[in-house]
Amino acid sequence: MKKIISIITIISILLVLIFTGSTYAESLDTISVDVDKTLVHSGEEVKVTVNFGTELGAYTGIVAYDDTIFDYVSVEGGTPNDTGDKVRVVFYDTTGGTAPRSSMSVTFRAKADITTSNPTEFQITAEGLANADASVTYDDIGTPITKNVTVEPQYVDYTLNLTHTGDIIKGQENAMTLSYSSPMGRYYEHARLIAEATTPEGANVQLLGTDSQGLEHNIIQNGWGDAQGYKIGGKDVSQVLNVKGIFSELGDYTITLKLIDRDNSDIVIAQNTFNFKAVETPTTPEQPTPVEPQPEAPAVTEETETPKVLPKTGNNIYIPIIIVLIALVSSYIYFSKRK
Repeated sequence: MKKIISIITIISILLVLIFTGSTYAESLDTISVDVDKTLVHSGEEVKVTVNFGTELGAYTGIVAYDDTIFDYVSVEGGTPNDTGDKVRVVFYDTTGGTAPRSSMSVTFRAKADITTSNPTEFQITAEGLANADASVTYDDIGTPITKNVTVEPQYVDYTLNLTHTGDIIKGQENAMTLSYSSPMGRYYEHARLIAEATTPEGANVQLLGTDSQGLEHNIIQNGWGDAQGYKIGGKDVSQVLNVKGIFSELGDYTITLKLIDRDNSDIVIAQNTFNFKAVETPTTPEQPTPVEPQPEAPAVTEETETPKVLPKTGNNIYIPIIIVLIALVSSYIYFSKRK
């Protein structure tokens, strides 16, 4: 019985040596993962590239992703299978070792309807790794290699405005409109609106707003809203306040509006400065003096009188001849009678 057990043991060892003599497994320490961007805006693509650090004739790479944030687009370096939250990329060199690969990549696209910042990650594992001629196999990459990215919309800076109609009258309540807005505003948990002013010497200015409870606040002194701030952000952010500005003296004033982040040492999110001039009384545009219309003078028609008798023109040569003939005949008759 002992002989049989010894023979079986020797045969088993020989079989193991025969079938494992040409191949062995080792750790693939050269593998690395890159992403081409760590901040991805909605609608943009991001590529995850797995570099093996050596040429492989076979592998299966798995890239896990958040399918609520990304859509799978394409693969380079193998046959893809998208399961919804993982993309498996299978490669096998069918030429027998003449066309190995040293990398693979998967491209994703951030969803277009994202409206908030989303920190997320890609997790990469691999299995079935072998060198070009399959003489060496590598241990599976079971512990995920993690790459962090943030997906967010294309945020637009907040715009602050303070407007009024007509002149700013000294000492009176001047109706004004204060607003801030953004078509896609970055999110803040505790933002706050404050105001600062510069005035002529000895003057002061108030910017008064009334909240939903009917309480009036001087925004220049106290800011607007809860002292700890309030949440803002998202698509089509807009707040419009009807306020009253009271400028105590004549002269030039400036009011600077600021949005601040209370969670980040009151860092300024957005600001804008506005210039105002307080005057004594409203100025009215000078009206032109009306001019009464004058009756039109009748049109003068120049009349040209047509002569009734045409004037003589030139000289008549027969008149002197007749006079000479009359004189000669008269002389002849006179001398004939004397004879």
